[in-house]
This record gives sequence, structure tokens and C-alpha cells, in this order.
Amino acid sequence: MLIRCREGPSELNVLLDKLPEQFLTEYHDREDEIPGIFALMDPLPGAIDSFIQLSERFDTYILSTAPWGNPSAWSDKLLWVKKHLGNHATKRLILTHHKNLNQGDYLIDDRTKNGAANFPGEHIHFLSPQFPDWEAVMAYFVKNRGLTKNCPPGSPSDLLP
Repeated sequence: MLIRCREGPSELNVLLDKLPEQFLTEYHDREDEIPGIFALMDPLPGAIDSFIQLSERFDTYILSTAPWGNPSAWSDKLLWVKKHLGNHATKRLILTHHKNLNQGDYLIDDRTKNGAANFPGEHIHFLSPQFPDWEAVMAYFVKNRGLTKNCPPGSPSDLLP
């Protein structure tokens, strides 16, 4: 997926602080099944601007996996995309447990699960040592795809080196 809010330990702890104690008890060790939890996530630094810049130059989609045991995650992810990306991502969200079935040149994902490791294009392993943040991802596109700061007027370009 191109935009993802990491549910790593520190980010998840911030989310859990927002929830009533009853949820924490009921969903202990199954936090991704808490109804509404995906709507509470904040974008990672640089994620929104990077998506906008990439979507101005590429046919960009968001691939995401919603936990099978959390029906609200499916709608929460759609609402999150609408809230944070608006018209830049209209009808560009694909929810799947099989990312390898999608066609594309690049997949930016922080995991190798759900088909990401078998994606037919290039898997840019987000949050890995090579791609620890969105700045590193954008630098890769500048170097390897000739992405430049020649952005249309009014578009974000502050992430490009």
C-alpha cells in the first residue's frame, strides 16, 4: 500500500491511550480487532505530501489489508483516506489480503505479508533500513525515476531533495 499508518509498538500505545479501558481488556492481544481503531490513526510524517507528489506523476493506488476479524476496519480505512487524502485518492483504495494479485511497478509497504513479498513489481520495504521514512522513499524516486522539484504550481514539493 502506498500510505500506511504503522501499528508498531509506540504508535499503537498512543492509539490505545485514546480508548476506554473496556476495549483494552476485551481485545487484549487482538488490538487490530478493536472497532474504530483504524479511524484513530494519524498519518506518518511526510506521508500525505509524498502521496500527493507521487500521484501527480504516477497512476497511484492505495493497497491495504483490513483485519478479517474487524468489520469496521474496512469502512474506517475508507473514511481515513477520504479525510487525509481527499480528492487525491478518490476511488483509489484497494483493500485486499493478496497484494500480489495487483499489477504495478512499485509497492511501498512496511511488511512482506499479505502478498507484498510476491508483488510482481518492485517492493519498496518501507520502515526498513534502506527506506526508514518518506524522505528516503522520495529520494529513491528522485534518483531512480528522475522525479524532480518541477511540480505544478501549488503542489507540495518540499519533500524532494
